[in-house]
Amino acid sequence: MKRDDLALGSVSPTLQITGVGKTFAGGTVALQATDLAVAENDFITILGPSGCGKSTLLRMVAGLDTPTGGRITLDGRTVSGPGADRGMVFQSYTLFPWLTVLQNVCFGLREKGMPLAEQHDIAHRFIGKVGLKGFGNHYPKQLSGGMQQRTALARALANNPRILLMDEPFGALDHQTRELMQELLLGIWEDERKTVLFVTHDIDEAIFMGNRVVVMSARPGRIKCDIPVPLPHPRHYAMKTMPDFAELKARLTEEIRIEVQRAAGLV
Repeated sequence: MKRDDLALGSVSPTLQITGVGKTFAGGTVALQATDLAVAENDFITILGPSGCGKSTLLRMVAGLDTPTGGRITLDGRTVSGPGADRGMVFQSYTLFPWLTVLQNVCFGLREKGMPLAEQHDIAHRFIGKVGLKGFGNHYPKQLSGGMQQRTALARALANNPRILLMDEPFGALDHQTRELMQELLLGIWEDERKTVLFVTHDIDEAIFMGNRVVVMSARPGRIKCDIPVPLPHPRHYAMKTMPDFAELKARLTEEIRIEVQRAAGLV
């Protein structure tokens, strides 16, 4: 498969979200009935104003929250709770502080009952992929924020999930580290051919990372538009100066501006 073909995905969706909505106790509607199909190897970024239901949707795909309507299927099987077929990376690093980098990355493999030598082989492979070779015996408190997030990414990938779910994973990082992590993740995505659903509030990040940008409306959230990104792979930061990038950024900026105004009651 060529790298540019990765953007095309397969004919049949890996993830199917059909009429999925969420109403919290007290009657607050967080998400209106939503439909979304995510194909094999696709990289979808979800963009929208604060409180629009982006993270709620991702948590329901992860099985951490339950929809109040609709259905989510992965490879044709209904999602009814958390599972190893979905790897989740949060904005906070969620590492076990009492475990080393190696032990954190091995955690899910150990829970599966995998032999220790096999755990270490897989963990060392992904520790190397995220640029942390030589840090396996370090504890989270000894790492920078970016290194902790790389460890969390390695842990998610080591479990070989069918889909990687990322909830503003780089939001707490400084600008330079964030750009490094974006390029790192795209490189891993191109090598590993994972399906990715990536929530962000950053327009540049949404365009640079995604093959499609799904824009959500102000709460109660719904998918407002689903826009393909016409940038080839592999991607590099010089692409941010390309006319296609600038045109898409202008369109998305206006879409988000309207929703922010709507949320504030200005339109």
